[in-house]
Amino acid sequence: MKIALIGYGKMGHMIEEIALQRGHEIVLKIHIENRNEFTKENVSKADVAIEFTGPESAFDNVKHCLEYGVPVVSGSTGWNAQIDEANKLCLQIGGSFLHASNFSIGVNIFFQVNKLLARLMASQADYEVSLKEVHHTQKKDAPSGTAVTLAEQVIENIGRKTKWLNQDTTTPEELAIISERIDPAPGTHYVKYSSAIDDIEIIH
Repeated sequence: MKIALIGYGKMGHMIEEIALQRGHEIVLKIHIENRNEFTKENVSKADVAIEFTGPESAFDNVKHCLEYGVPVVSGSTGWNAQIDEANKLCLQIGGSFLHASNFSIGVNIFFQVNKLLARLMASQADYEVSLKEVHHTQKKDAPSGTAVTLAEQVIENIGRKTKWLNQDTTTPEELAIISERIDPAPGTHYVKYSSAIDDIEIIH
């Protein structure tokens, strides 16, 4: 498969290494210094574009790939407000677009565990739920896309929670996400249910 990498930072380098190991070909690598090469002519050489950039540029990158007729996979986070717009554009154009806040197998299993636990805790009003995510200081967005997905799953399954905030809160309907940036720190996510008697916590 011929791949265009849109974003050539830490994740872009990792994707390139794995893709080459598996026999794929990297036909284009777009980074901050060669944005002028992000053209229809160049992107169209690829069977798929893989986009890992930042929240400030992700939507435009996806939009261009769709308009160029190239399927695009995006792992960029922090641009949730524009994802629906990207999905609508994809449908209008008849393109292909896949986005996830995290493509890790372990994290996606964690997502399923989180939804199951939230359903079990929905009737347990004595337990207060909160989230915490810890990443290295180079992590651009806060909260992380994975933390937002976890929070949205909790809200979807626990009716007494209606929105999340990226700070501590004592308002019953609000779900707190605490973000910490520490070096060196791998991405770690915590979902905790606390009562006067005990705590239940899942961690990845």
